[in-house]
Amino acid sequence: MAANGHWVAELEGEKGANERRGVEAIRERAQRNRLTVAYDGDQLVGCSTVRPPSEETPAATVIVRVLPAYRRQGFGSEMYAGELAAGRALAESVETIVLEPNQDGLRFALAHGFVEFERYVHEGATWTTLRLADR
Repeated sequence: MAANGHWVAELEGEKGANERRGVEAIRERAQRNRLTVAYDGDQLVGCSTVRPPSEETPAATVIVRVLPAYRRQGFGSEMYAGELAAGRALAESVETIVLEPNQDGLRFALAHGFVEFERYVHEGATWTTLRLADR
């Protein structure tokens, strides 16, 4: 998909590089989630994940990650718009998750209408779950 001169490559069914979870868990997640990688020309800009609702989380989860050098240039907003549409096609409510040290990500989520829903610690890291407030 091309938008505003930026190319986004959708990788439906591709796996991420998380070897700790094991090959079978990665394969399962790769089939369930929508994974997208964004480029500006041939330069990697970021990536995103859209997770469908589950028994634990009735909302779709939309996560957009932009490399620091490409933040505040519109890439995140462009990626977010497409991923939000995909998330809304899956569920009435949409959430995002931000790792605590990522203040840019937290500001981005708050600026796009998310409100903090919960904080939790997983594997020694603090995560913030935010829910989109417009519905």
